[in-house]
Amino acid sequence: MKKIILASTSPRRRELLKQAGFSFDICPPDYEEHMENKLFSYEFIKSIAENKGKSVIKTIKDSAAVISADTVVIYDNKILGKPKNYEEAYTMLTTLKGKSHKVVTAVCVIDHDSGKKIINTETSEVVFNNVADEEIKEYINNFKPYDKAGSYGIQELPSNFVKEIKGDYDNIVGLPVRMLIKMLEKIQLV
Repeated sequence: MKKIILASTSPRRRELLKQAGFSFDICPPDYEEHMENKLFSYEFIKSIAENKGKSVIKTIKDSAAVISADTVVIYDNKILGKPKNYEEAYTMLTTLKGKSHKVVTAVCVIDHDSGKKIINTETSEVVFNNVADEEIKEYINNFKPYDKAGSYGIQELPSNFVKEIKGDYDNIVGLPVRMLIKMLEKIQLV
């Protein structure tokens, strides 16, 4: 198998790739995301994943495949980005309580040698229970979810927050591994 480089600083993506049995290097992308209050489109999220991958592929010299991704939380067709502070996190989570929202991850794989590139998306749905505001405050204080889209990490949320999940759980964590494996197979990298 070709050397894999993960273009991400996300500890959750690293963990998911490790659990799937991949060995890889990490190279953080040199790309700034600007998503606050943007309307969602698949093209937009795919372009972010692609631009992250391109920022890394141009820095490597060896034969490798670069994997980049971006995960967004969508409510009312708007992207809920990473909160800047406690107030933003609280506003996002109180907005989502008792409601359904979508989590979309765009994944881009670029083969350094051939230049082949493939980009796909995975969409999951999460339904939150109508949790008390005090529970939301406690979650924010305990987990400081300021590096997470939508102000939460599904893997650390108290179980009473989530009423239902439809779709790929790994996607909600940040990397739909089954889809990624199919992508790697499609461009013959595994």
